Amino acid sequence: MTDLYRRESKSVSNMAQLRFFPQAVVGGKGSYLRGDDGRQLLDFSASWGAASLGHAHPSVREAITRAFSDQAGASYLSSANEPSVLLAEKLLSLVPPRSRGRVWLGHSGSDANETVARMVVAATGRRRILAFKGAYHGGTSGSMAVSGHPALKGVEKFGGLILVPYPNSYAAGDPTAASAAALSHLEEVFSADVRPEEVAAFFIEPIQGDGGLLVPPVGFFAEIERFCRQHGILLVCDEVKFGLARTGLLHAFEHSGIEPDIVVFGKGLGGGLPISAVVGPEPIMNHSPTFSYQTLHGNPICASAALAVLETIEKDGLVRNSADIGSYMLASLSKRSRDWDLVGDVRGKGLAIGIELVGDRVSRAPAKIQTALTVYRAFQLGLVMYYVGSNSNVLELTPPLILSTSEADEGVSIIGQALQDVAAGKVSPDLISSFAGW
Repeated sequence: MTDLYRRESKSVSNMAQLRFFPQAVVGGKGSYLRGDDGRQLLDFSASWGAASLGHAHPSVREAITRAFSDQAGASYLSSANEPSVLLAEKLLSLVPPRSRGRVWLGHSGSDANETVARMVVAATGRRRILAFKGAYHGGTSGSMAVSGHPALKGVEKFGGLILVPYPNSYAAGDPTAASAAALSHLEEVFSADVRPEEVAAFFIEPIQGDGGLLVPPVGFFAEIERFCRQHGILLVCDEVKFGLARTGLLHAFEHSGIEPDIVVFGKGLGGGLPISAVVGPEPIMNHSPTFSYQTLHGNPICASAALAVLETIEKDGLVRNSADIGSYMLASLSKRSRDWDLVGDVRGKGLAIGIELVGDRVSRAPAKIQTALTVYRAFQLGLVMYYVGSNSNVLELTPPLILSTSEADEGVSIIGQALQDVAAGKVSPDLISSFAGW
């Protein structure tokens, strides 16, 4: 444990900590972080995708410097400011026509999803919300209330929340069976006492993130969209984690060929600065003034950073880079995983990749301890990655969108070594005794 990590433990509350190993950093550039011990760490998490362009990207740095050198206030609460207007106009140009109305700006995916959950109920008068088991829509009371992740099972839920299964092709044996089972469960919900016209919105993740990086079967969300249109239910797409080029398309929902009513952005939108956005139709988004606001919402510094992120994604062809490097990594991992006994499944889109670890490939029992040991060992070897999943057994790879082929090769090599070391019993379980993880 480094000195900086020890100092933090004596000064900083642990209530906002989700730790997997004693990581302490003092800087970073591109796809690498620099630890306080001087080590260079290849970052395959990018702070859960928030550092979308990597660390200290010149476009973001220059945008922040310009905005701060002639600061247009600190908020859009009681004054329009140019950066927030420019960002809103840009976001409206990027979403489908169905979503193209107004933009709300916040601090994080959590406050954005909480705002949507409150807003759809208030604007429609309908008292129920649909969401998926395993979904994590945020860490505020309102966003946790419409989430289905087991880590939040002790949290009070929204009274009208209905949770349905997200299709898991690996667990079900094949995509068709997974899709059929999930859709069948949805039908059962509405064959009982619940009527579709009571539902304000269906919150979806086009790829489920913290629930295990689950890629939906082809056609599944087209059926969900059809159901929502049939019953006047708003389709809310949570793009916080996997939107904005992460999956090899600009929006993750594009893989399913759907058009959501409301799109939620966060994490990578700010390139490392705190900002989120909700984009949706004017009658919903303008439901009521002062409905959801905090003093620093619409901060022009953060808005300028976000605009720089969007412009850089376009200018530098990062959608294509994500698709190309992601496909390369997925193929490499899939091929090499045949020799890694702990790996049950490799899946993903673009630079959003999950590696599910199992005790054996027949029973597919979750290898939770081995997963925690693998991320710890990878950290020792110079790679930062974390794990997710309802069973805490999926390695999650969300590296910066600027990742190169050589960096991908370096990371895959370290993952392989870490998996082999854990499988061979070379990594002591005592190492993770102080790290609860998920």
